[in-house]
Amino acid sequence: MKIKDILDKVNPSFSFEFFPPKDSEGFEQLYTTITQLKTCNPTYVSVTYGAGGSTRSKTIDLVGRIKNEIGLESMAHLTCVGSSQEEIRSVLDTLQEIGIQNILALRGDPPQGQEKFIRPENGFAYANELVGFIRENYDFCIGVAGYPEGHVECSDKNVDLDNLKRKVDAGADFIVTQLFFDNRFYFDFIERAQAIGIKIPIIPGIMPILNVRQTQRFTKMCGSTIPETLMKELELAQDTPEKVRQIGIEYATRQCEILLQEGAPGIHFYTLNRSNATLNILETLRNPSG
Repeated sequence: MKIKDILDKVNPSFSFEFFPPKDSEGFEQLYTTITQLKTCNPTYVSVTYGAGGSTRSKTIDLVGRIKNEIGLESMAHLTCVGSSQEEIRSVLDTLQEIGIQNILALRGDPPQGQEKFIRPENGFAYANELVGFIRENYDFCIGVAGYPEGHVECSDKNVDLDNLKRKVDAGADFIVTQLFFDNRFYFDFIERAQAIGIKIPIIPGIMPILNVRQTQRFTKMCGSTIPETLMKELELAQDTPEKVRQIGIEYATRQCEILLQEGAPGIHFYTLNRSNATLNILETLRNPSG
């Protein structure tokens, strides 16, 4: 089923993002984890594409198994990195053949060792071009990324928002945001997006903090910021992993509660393939009285 149609019926939606492991053992462990997730009835599960499309075949395999064997709606990430139009068409054809109906269309990060994104030969330079190509040639439901704090490569938030509008105008059906830790960024983003005519659902992306250093690396890469008071609390606890985990889960839970209370259409969890923390948060959100 197309995610845009699910979002019309399900409010709030709860979705999970995973990445394909590097080896077969990790792949099977993740498959087992996702199978266990079925009992909590997520709206959909998404699978990343890997740096430079490096896990392309694993992404296709995993989303296909999630959809056809586990029975959960799944969404495949697709990037412009290192692929010609014909290569992208081949991936889309395969996804269509195995019954996938949802794509998260992304430009993607520059390959390792490459400072700036370079348009692949006969490929696409921007996500809106990829969205337009998919919309013109296929019947997928298309999600795109939004950046409440601005894209790390774009210093002007208004320019970045104009870029998002191009993706929407090209045919995007919904938006999933980059992770953030201060809800004010999301609410400001929504207000500015609506002001320029963006009317499709904008789903906030949330990542529970489970490891201080890992989170710092992620936020540096994606341009997100951690509130100073939260960072101080985490630094004081960073030598006690369980305390960090507790702080991270409690903070993310409260963050999600406020987002939903203020009208967010759902939550997209960046799990980093660790679903237990996300399940703890989801249980609290669905059963607030305990």
